[in-house]
Amino acid sequence: MEADQIRDLSVEEIETRIDEEKEELEELKFQHAIQGRLESPIILRTKRRFIARLKTILNEKQSADEE
Repeated sequence: MEADQIRDLSVEEIETRIDEEKEELEELKFQHAIQGRLESPIILRTKRRFIARLKTILNEKQSADEE
């Protein structure tokens, strides 16, 4: 999902997406640490960066609403 597509979402949708992505990240971390079954550890980095992108855009939207 690109930044432009994220910006089209509402604040509530972004918050929901952040929660979902965090849950997926925790599951992937568990699989990687305990079971060792992760096709590529780069998936973890990609998920973290996507969550950061979501949070950044959420902060932009919230600060724009305050102004």
